[in-house]
Amino acid sequence: MKPIFNRGPTLESRLLIVVVLSLGLLISDGLYGVFKPVRSLLITIVSPVQYIASLPAVMLDASSDRIISQEQLIAENDKLVQQLVALQADNQRYQSLLAENEQLRKLLGAPLQNDLPKTVAELMAVDNNPYSLQVLINQGSLNGVFNAQPVIDDQGVVGQIVDVAQTTARVLLVSDLSHAIPVRILRNNLRLIANGSGELNLLNIKHVSHSADIAEGDILVTSGLGNVFPEGYPVAVVSQIKRDEGRPFALVKAIPLARLDRLRYLLLLGKEEIPLTPLIPTESAINTGELYE
Repeated sequence: MKPIFNRGPTLESRLLIVVVLSLGLLISDGLYGVFKPVRSLLITIVSPVQYIASLPAVMLDASSDRIISQEQLIAENDKLVQQLVALQADNQRYQSLLAENEQLRKLLGAPLQNDLPKTVAELMAVDNNPYSLQVLINQGSLNGVFNAQPVIDDQGVVGQIVDVAQTTARVLLVSDLSHAIPVRILRNNLRLIANGSGELNLLNIKHVSHSADIAEGDILVTSGLGNVFPEGYPVAVVSQIKRDEGRPFALVKAIPLARLDRLRYLLLLGKEEIPLTPLIPTESAINTGELYE
């Protein structure tokens, strides 16, 4: 007796088909970014929901700000006055150094570097994926945000933009396992690469020779290489060095200076509009006498 309905593919066949299709979609998206416009559109559609979800926290923060006691305000005011006095003292030295720097640049024939354009953004959400350290901010392409844009806070480098929608964007933190940033030691200008460890407050400094001049407490700043992060922004402080002669390189760890676990307001650095002119005069400038005008 024949069955009324023919049996379809087995469960194993269905699983194999699904796995093959999934791998094909992952590879095509990774190599050619096939679904990137779709993701951007979905993020834009979901943005109102994210805004609504963040409203209770915003309202709670606003309410807590209104009930701060008078004693707390007085204490904060005294602290701010002390900080203002210290900053004014530092500003006097800064003005002296600025004047000296201007004189040196005039001697070298190089113009002063203009400040990079900056955009302030606020944290909206934190990615729940334990294998990816990303956060969502409330600025997008409508605000001039672009991919690979550097992001900092008031202490140091936070990361860079990796996905942009119209009103939101995702920031990949420096401690993410897939992130790497060229740095140099502030003390001696030794160039290194700081890699994310997958842990929020830890960076790995790889391929450091045993004879390298590096010590605990050294400050790591951006080197300007790679054309992503401008030079001179603080990144991390060296926290641990292990030199094992049985290994080809020393084990070096660093702690990010940015407060990655307490982010709220972020600063997005724009592109430099006016490039610096070379410090070394060209042969044509010497021959025409433009160097001495």
